[in-house]
Amino acid sequence: MAEVRNDHHSLRTLDFGCGSGNLTGDLLALRVDVTAADVSTGFLDLVKARFKGEPPKIHQLNGSDLSEFPDQSFDLVASYSVLHHIPDYSAAVPRWSVCSKGAVIVIDHDASPNAWQPDSELERFRREATLVEWRKYARPANYLHRIRRMFDPKYSNEGDVHVWPDDHIEWGAIEEVMRDNGCEVVLRQDYLLSRRNYRPEVFERYRDRCKDTRVTIFRRNSR
Repeated sequence: MAEVRNDHHSLRTLDFGCGSGNLTGDLLALRVDVTAADVSTGFLDLVKARFKGEPPKIHQLNGSDLSEFPDQSFDLVASYSVLHHIPDYSAAVPRWSVCSKGAVIVIDHDASPNAWQPDSELERFRREATLVEWRKYARPANYLHRIRRMFDPKYSNEGDVHVWPDDHIEWGAIEEVMRDNGCEVVLRQDYLLSRRNYRPEVFERYRDRCKDTRVTIFRRNSR
């Protein structure tokens, strides 16, 4: 928020791909104007119910881009754990036209290049840190998912895409699109993602030694 360069007294923020509303809640806590947007009506209904006392604006996305929003609609656009779920993610990258001059765009929780390139340190960490989740063996659906992966190794029951060596988020292409649309990189940082099935002591030992996730923050030219 401190990187926004305009004189709007109340920031207009967009939670792009809001899901169940975790980031929406964080934005509401900051007392800013929040639009929670997603393609899923089920998620949007969940967000409505979750934040009855201080409801955000609710918007169903068209599933391809942000053309339904007028130009300069937002001062901050946040996309958390979204792009790797979108087949045509390059079209969904928040474009400058929906942002005010000086606005900030945050793309977080998408795989960094280390996640699909050979990285012996990252592989070692995962072997040492990952706990066996015994509960998954009690879920019949998991056996069906495993059978599907036998025929389609890229099948994911969470719908993840763009996390494979031959099909992944092209960060360079994203930055080029943003630069062409008048945005500059404010922050580019890779980090090791913490997961519930990691041994905490192992994670702490490796967190500064290997990375698998990236956050990038852009700002639209204020001139």
